[in-house]
Amino acid sequence: MPKSDLAGPTEPGSALNSALWRGVRRGMAPIIRSPWWFRIGLLYVLTRFISYLIFAAAALHQGANPWFEASPGYLNFIDIWDSQWYHRIFDDLYPQQLPRAEDGSPQENTWAFYPLFPLLVKALASLTGGSWGALAPLVATLAGLAASLMSYALFRLFASTVTATWAVAFLLTFPISPILQVPYAESLNLFLLAAALYLVIKHRYLLAMPVVLLSALSRPVGLAFALFFFLHLLLRMLPAKDFEPRKPQLSATQLLSALALLLVSALAAFAWPLIAWWVTGDVAAYTGTEAAWRGGGPLVLFKPWLDSSTSLLGSVLGPVALLLLIVAFVLYFNSRAVRRIGIDLRLWSLSYLLYLFAVLHPQTSTFRLLLPLFPFALATAFISRSKAFRSAVVVFFILLQIVWVVWLWAWAPLPGGGDYPP
Repeated sequence: MPKSDLAGPTEPGSALNSALWRGVRRGMAPIIRSPWWFRIGLLYVLTRFISYLIFAAAALHQGANPWFEASPGYLNFIDIWDSQWYHRIFDDLYPQQLPRAEDGSPQENTWAFYPLFPLLVKALASLTGGSWGALAPLVATLAGLAASLMSYALFRLFASTVTATWAVAFLLTFPISPILQVPYAESLNLFLLAAALYLVIKHRYLLAMPVVLLSALSRPVGLAFALFFFLHLLLRMLPAKDFEPRKPQLSATQLLSALALLLVSALAAFAWPLIAWWVTGDVAAYTGTEAAWRGGGPLVLFKPWLDSSTSLLGSVLGPVALLLLIVAFVLYFNSRAVRRIGIDLRLWSLSYLLYLFAVLHPQTSTFRLLLPLFPFALATAFISRSKAFRSAVVVFFILLQIVWVVWLWAWAPLPGGGDYPP
């Protein structure tokens, strides 16, 4: 059969596809040529609208709950769970005396929640006269925009504009990314954390000091950051090796500023427990409150993970599963894609994971606590340059957003009472 006979029937479709792609390219050209901050901002608005639709759809099916009537509006629906604790801080600040159970142990109270986000909203309310319900989601959403822009700037230190943009897309569609627009401190902390990492990597240690302090007062990331910066400084002080001849050496001025930042990081890590002690007069005000949220009892480092694995899978399969999880992470951490994000982002991710592994009691909130591992979004973008792969990741993440909102954010009573927290 002649070649022209084979090609003929497919030519109209090929021509149509080519015309469509040319149209898409022409339509996208102004966006592609626009400033980076406009592109990332547009991506942020689009992804927040998608999350808004997911929230709004879930709210329509929300039944009776501890906070509002059934089928609440969007702003009411996102102002639940921990947002209500931040709202209490906005209204009444922190108690000078801890609420206690009959045995004298602290009960759940607002000292478990860090102050920067609710106090920022309170300051804006005093200036504008706005309410918590209006200002808190606005502040969280704007902080999420700032976090997106800062994350892109950070990713650009290691990747091209295209790969960095895809990495931000992964971050903004990650299954728990709807948290960036609800009255939680996560979006504000993400912005401060990205800024602190950027400044450290650029060796602007003095500028990083106030950012690190504010970050440690927004979410409990201070200990992890202090460990990360200690490792960063230790690495910089080690002699350069043959395979890293361009490693910048510390000058005397840089060393002094780095040591100052190390001191500030260490103080910031313990700032909130010290403030709680100073206000209440109880040295264990913060740690005792945290213990109440865990169900009471002293914290034994690393033990909660073993206890949870044993509780879920038994005394044999539980520890085996935990060991396999650790092995899987070690393999992933040493993969080619993760190595490409740079030693500092790897050190931060390792430090934060060690912190979680040491103190966290695994539960459904663990998914939300993974947000500070956002550098892995860049590692995901490094896995493949295929548009099909990257697009599939975004679609998969958006589908998992629906799962997260419907399963964990929407409230449904468990047989024994209460519900799994997001």
